[in-house]
Amino acid sequence: MQFKDYYDVLGVEPSAGEAEIKTAYRRLARKYHPDVSKEADAEERFKAINEAYEALRDPAKRKAYDQLRTHGYRPGDEVRPPPGGFGQGAPQGDFDFDEIFAGGGNGGGFSDFFEELFGRRRGGARGPQPRGPAPGQVRRVRLAVPLEAVYRGDKVRIGVNGRTLEVRVPKGIRPGQAIRLAGQGAQGGDLLLEIEYAAHPQFEVDGRNIIHLLPVAPWEAALGATVSVPTLGGPVELKIPADSEAGRKLRLRGRGLPGTPAGDQIVELEVLAPQAGNQAQRDAYARLRDSFGNEWRRA
Repeated sequence: MQFKDYYDVLGVEPSAGEAEIKTAYRRLARKYHPDVSKEADAEERFKAINEAYEALRDPAKRKAYDQLRTHGYRPGDEVRPPPGGFGQGAPQGDFDFDEIFAGGGNGGGFSDFFEELFGRRRGGARGPQPRGPAPGQVRRVRLAVPLEAVYRGDKVRIGVNGRTLEVRVPKGIRPGQAIRLAGQGAQGGDLLLEIEYAAHPQFEVDGRNIIHLLPVAPWEAALGATVSVPTLGGPVELKIPADSEAGRKLRLRGRGLPGTPAGDQIVELEVLAPQAGNQAQRDAYARLRDSFGNEWRRA
C-alpha cells in the first residue's frame, strides 16, 4: 500500500485553509472532469483529485492524515499499518470512522490507502475490534452518496462486511435521513445507512438548491451569450444577460434536488480572462486596453 500526498495532488501547502483547499479542488476537478477534459489521464487524475479532497475537507480525516504525514512518508513509499491498524494512537473522539462510500459516481473508487486509513473503525481490520452490536441490534454507518444518485433515485453498490450490496437511494433523500437494510448488519441485526452527500466537483448544496459556479469570458458577461450549463439532469442552455457582473446569480427553476417543492439550481457567474495563446489574441487584448483605458476601474 503506497502513501499518497493529498496536498500535492491538490497543489496546496499543508498549511492551506479550508477555502483554499476547496478552491483548488474545484479548479482541478473542472479541468480534469472526464466529460470535458482532453487529457489522456483525465479520469485517473479526476479520481485522485476527488480522493484528496474527500480526505482533506473533513477536519477529523485531515487531522488523522496529517498525523500519518509526520512519519516522513513520500508519495510512492510503502506504508505498513501499525499493530492494531492506523486508528491506534489517534486522538480519541476524532478518528473513529464507521462509514461506507457508494461505488461509482463521485463517491467511490477510492484507493486502498484511503480505505485502509479511513474506511474502518478504530482498531483496523487486522487489529482488535471494538465491541460490536449485540445479536439483533442495529448497526448504524454513514453512507456518502453521489448527488446524481440522489437526483435520479439510482441504485448504488456498497461493500459491507466483505459483501457487495446494491441499495436504491430514494429520490431527494436528505443528509441525516437513513435507509434501513433488514438483516444486513452484524450478527443478523439491521444495517442503518445514514445519508451524507459526497463532494462534487461542479455543485454545492444549499437545502434542496444546487449551486454551480459558471466561468464566463468577459465578452460573454458584457455582451450576453447563451452557454451550456451542467445540471444533475444533464446540460441545459442558459441565457446570460448583457452587462452581467461577476457574482451575478441566475436561477434554473426545478433543476435542484427533488422534493415538494423541488429545489432550483443557482448559477453564479465567475468572469475569467482566458490566457492569450497567440499573437492575434494578445493583439485583441491590446485593443481592449486601448478602448477602455483605466476609466473602467472607477465605473
